[in-house]
Amino acid sequence: MSEVQSTSRSSGAGNVAKPGARVRLIEAAMDLFCRVGIRAAGIDRILAEAGVAKMSLYKHFRGKDELIVAALERKDELFRETFLAMVGSRQSPRARLLGVFDALEKWFERPDFRGCLFLNAAAELAETGCAGREAIAAHKAWVLGQLCELSAAAGVPDAEGLAGQLMLLFEGAIARAYVTGEAGAARDGKAAAAVLLGCALSA
Repeated sequence: MSEVQSTSRSSGAGNVAKPGARVRLIEAAMDLFCRVGIRAAGIDRILAEAGVAKMSLYKHFRGKDELIVAALERKDELFRETFLAMVGSRQSPRARLLGVFDALEKWFERPDFRGCLFLNAAAELAETGCAGREAIAAHKAWVLGQLCELSAAAGVPDAEGLAGQLMLLFEGAIARAYVTGEAGAARDGKAAAAVLLGCALSA
C-alpha cells in the first residue's frame, strides 16, 4: 500500500543532496525484497543497487539480518503513513472502515504491486527466531488494531470480533490479488466487509 519515497532533499540551485549510506541500503533492500524476495536479494546485489561499498554495510549493520529488520521497519512506517492518509480522508466512520478496501484496490492496480512484503517475508523467514519475525508480527498487529479502532468508531459493539473477521478479508484480498492479478479482489472484500459490518451493528 506504499511506495518507497525518496529521501533526497534539495540543497538549492538545483543541487540534490544524496541520502546517506544507511538510508540508501535500507531503501535498496526494501525495494529488492519487494521485487525479488529476501532470499534472492543477496548482499552484493543490495550493495550494487544502493551504490555503496561493503564496508559501509558493516558500518551500519552487523549483517543482512539487521538490514532485513531495518527494511521491514521502514516499510511498516511507509505503510502506516499511507494507510492513515487514505483511510482518514473519508468523512464517516463507516466510510473510513470500508475505505480500507478502496485503498487496497488502488494498491493492487499499481504496476509494481508484488503482494504484501510482510506476508511474503513470513513465508521466507519461517523458522522461529528468524530476524524480521517480530517486525512482521508488529506490522500485522498494528493493522488489526486499526481495524478494531475503526470498527469501534463505526459503533460496532464487538469491535474486536469484527476486526478479526475483516483482517481475514484484508489478508485474503491481498493474497488473491497477488496470485491472480485481479484488483477486483478488493471490491469483493469490501462487499463482504459491508455485510459483516451490517450484521455486527444489528447484533
